[in-house]
Amino acid sequence: MANAGDAVGRIGQWLADRQSPPPRVIGHRVVHGGPRLREHGLIDAQVMAELEAATVFAPLHTPAALAVIRFAEKHFPGLPQVACLDTCFHAAMPLVSSTLPLPRELRAEGIQRYGFHGLSCESIVRQLGSALPRRLIIAHLGNGASITAVRQGISIDTSMGLTPTGGLIMGTRSGDLDPGVLVHLMREMKLDATAIADLVDHRSGLLGLSGVSSDMRALHDAAATNGEARLAIEMFCYRVAKELGAMIVALGGVDQIVFTGGIGEHDAQVRAEVCAHLSSLGVELDEARNRHGLGRVGRDGSRCTVQVLPSQEDEQIARHTWALCGLAAESAIATS
Repeated sequence: MANAGDAVGRIGQWLADRQSPPPRVIGHRVVHGGPRLREHGLIDAQVMAELEAATVFAPLHTPAALAVIRFAEKHFPGLPQVACLDTCFHAAMPLVSSTLPLPRELRAEGIQRYGFHGLSCESIVRQLGSALPRRLIIAHLGNGASITAVRQGISIDTSMGLTPTGGLIMGTRSGDLDPGVLVHLMREMKLDATAIADLVDHRSGLLGLSGVSSDMRALHDAAATNGEARLAIEMFCYRVAKELGAMIVALGGVDQIVFTGGIGEHDAQVRAEVCAHLSSLGVELDEARNRHGLGRVGRDGSRCTVQVLPSQEDEQIARHTWALCGLAAESAIATS
């Protein structure tokens, strides 16, 4: 599909062709709500203005989401729409985790650590249900990747920062860099803001390291004969393990690690390499379970449980949308 309009139009046509009941409400994933939108909510003119202002924090993601919202308004006029924010899950992070070491006047402009993949983290907490441990770490590993420390269901720290470019090495994103690198690129290599954004968002990470691909599957295929592809895999696993270790410190220990996301759910080799770095901390995999994937993959008797669960972001959006529009209450009344 060429653009958001095509996507929304095709969905509308698909519903019509199937003679499905018309939708009651539309829920959207929005990566960044900015400093003022920290809860999922119904979209109105004020919310749209806040989301548009927050585009500067997530230029890779938010413009496309806003385009879908606008096209949905035109295609389904009058239908309520809900914005589900990836930053919402991290809104209660303590100041020691969310504050950036910058002057007060800059922090007052909303420059802080927000965290992302919140809908994925919410879905993991929901799936664990009554089995939710007190100290949980969620490793969402995919083309975008982050690590989140969760204490009693609440995010207390996460690897991404002001934008989804920060933290771990990702498919095409650099993750954390020495700020001096960016100053050097501007001062000595004359790169402007546009060129730097293109570099750190589109030409770095696994793609930049390997020169082969941003797709971990392609890197595994190439690693036997391509040293740079192998290095990219090793650096990714090493950085994930380092961040997991940092989150263990943040939590004062760990009871369970959950791997999710495209790589986290499907790449047994990456899980094995990551956990090998953490064996001294009581993180041990069962080789057969790890090859199988979904469910418990840790070794019996290890101090930390290791599990693989699917990221259910779409279902999480549906649940929030259902609840915010009062459909759950309507359903309960109709059932009774």
